[in-house]
Amino acid sequence: MVFRKLPGVSASGMGLRLSQKFVFLLFLSGLVTLCFGALFFLPDSVRLKRIFLSKTDTQPVTVGSGSENDAREHLKRPKEQEHGPRGMTPAKGETNSSKLKSLSRKPPVSHEATEERLAGGKAQEDLTLPRSRTDPSGSEKATTPDRGANSDTFSYQKFKSCLLKAPLGRDNGKPSDPKTNERREKVKEMMKFAWDNYKRYAWGKNELRPLTRNGHIGNMFGGLRGASIIDSLDTLYVMGLMEEYNDAKEWVQTSLDLNSNGEASLFEVNIRYVGGLLSAYYLTGEELFKSKALELGEKLLPAFNTPTGIPRGVINLGSGTSWSWGWASAGSSILAEFGTLHLEFVHLSELSNNAIYKEKVMNIRKLLNKIEKPHGLYPNFLSPVSGNWVQHHVSIGGLGDSFYEYLIKSFLMSDKTDDDAKKMYYGALEAIEANLVQKSAGGLTYLAEWRGGILDHKMGHLACFSGGMIGIGADDGAPEKRQHYLDLAAEITHTCHESYTRSATKLGPEAFRFDAGAEATATRLSDRYYILRPEVIESYMYMWRLTHDPKYREWGWEAVEALEQHCRAESGFSGIRDVYTTTVSHDNMQQSFFLSETLKYLYLLFSDDDLLPLEDWVFNTEAHPLPIVRKNCLQDEATQDKTVSE
Repeated sequence: MVFRKLPGVSASGMGLRLSQKFVFLLFLSGLVTLCFGALFFLPDSVRLKRIFLSKTDTQPVTVGSGSENDAREHLKRPKEQEHGPRGMTPAKGETNSSKLKSLSRKPPVSHEATEERLAGGKAQEDLTLPRSRTDPSGSEKATTPDRGANSDTFSYQKFKSCLLKAPLGRDNGKPSDPKTNERREKVKEMMKFAWDNYKRYAWGKNELRPLTRNGHIGNMFGGLRGASIIDSLDTLYVMGLMEEYNDAKEWVQTSLDLNSNGEASLFEVNIRYVGGLLSAYYLTGEELFKSKALELGEKLLPAFNTPTGIPRGVINLGSGTSWSWGWASAGSSILAEFGTLHLEFVHLSELSNNAIYKEKVMNIRKLLNKIEKPHGLYPNFLSPVSGNWVQHHVSIGGLGDSFYEYLIKSFLMSDKTDDDAKKMYYGALEAIEANLVQKSAGGLTYLAEWRGGILDHKMGHLACFSGGMIGIGADDGAPEKRQHYLDLAAEITHTCHESYTRSATKLGPEAFRFDAGAEATATRLSDRYYILRPEVIESYMYMWRLTHDPKYREWGWEAVEALEQHCRAESGFSGIRDVYTTTVSHDNMQQSFFLSETLKYLYLLFSDDDLLPLEDWVFNTEAHPLPIVRKNCLQDEATQDKTVSE
């Protein structure tokens, strides 16, 4: 290239000037690059990133603000728009689906989010699992998260050898009594009918709408699909519906995509998807289910990245960003949500040989043991930032329920070695008896709710699981109280049965009251619905196993007849809007927990006790059976194997 000489300027002068400009521009560009890069490393860089990144790249820490009344409108086990297992009270209005009402995810950042940023340290959220860790000398080691001292992988054969009985019993639990077996076969037919219609009209969707014959996806699972498939895997297998089970397994293999980027309920994804996959693995030994469970479990870990380690209720499965439900008071976390992770996370650590999962849930325990409990009770709302209770509302139904369930089940699942869980459970039960257990004018025992010392004489359908819970914990209480606990379990189960018998359909309402002359009946229109819930039948099953009193099987059969008469539609099963009228109005939703819980518990009720025996199995809150962890046996087996190999 030839440079044209400028008049009056020498070649050497022009070259000097050009080199000075070049150096200046180079310095300027470096300075700009340094400044903009530094913005992303400042303590509050999330705000700055929002300026440059798209709106979907970041999420607010919490979903607006709300009162406890808002929570009651949106909470747990679907009600008319989305419902689910226990932990929450459903929304009012519309049709049901998964469990929590559809929520606006992007209101202004709450006061708690600001408080967290000021806290520093853990407040700056780490949204991904660490890919390296630093040793004491400061050097980084490129590793996956610490897997503990024992590098041996989980052996399915070792696990099976540590079971006391075959999971499916001598003859798949078939009862010798012809009448009982006939009833069991009827429940199996109901499962096949529900499954066939789901497969025909809603395959791959989360739930079936039986009246309109289409599928429902909902917004509870962060873009995950096939909730009814995952929830049904173990039920199909236990019932011997092998063709249907194989179809479900093939779908998991070919179509279950865990790389979603949606906003999911930590609680629901854990109990349904993680729990369902874990259970399917332990029953069948299929590595597919194990790998999917571990992959999904890892995606849930960023929800624990809070100043206290108490996880938030909502997580984006793609980015790892988490925040609190908008209706939860002051951005709090819900007792029944963060308290219903222990069983599944212990098994994730067992299968992965990675202690991080168990450490996360044990940290929750440590915090709960440290903070003061009003009258020994555990309120439903806890701040994940401060670690303090937000409101003094206590319920064994929605918002609180499965926290207590997982305490006693953690003790049982540990082969009765988890003394901390045992102490917490019996301490909580003592406080519940002292403050919440009531006797109605008609002699019915019920569990009231507690609001800062004032009792609300209402019991929710969700709280009816407590009969079974108190029953399975009776034997391990103080010797002088064991019969008392079994009697209390029977009394509560009787009360819940009464809530069924006092309706026109012989199905129970969402909530029933014991005031103003009411006895186990719903006094509000908004409490009259039934959405195929399992809790009452769950207690029947446990009480049958514990006492073998034939009334529990009779009560279960009453429920079967009522489901057939009032909830069976042409193309599946549907909840109903009013249990007090025989002219039923269906809600057009076949909940996935109907397949996982209601029908499974009925099938077990009419089976011999050696089908999924309680000596070996503990059911999660979605009725997915998880095995008791016998550490001594597993370690002995591992030692023997090592000796043989040497």
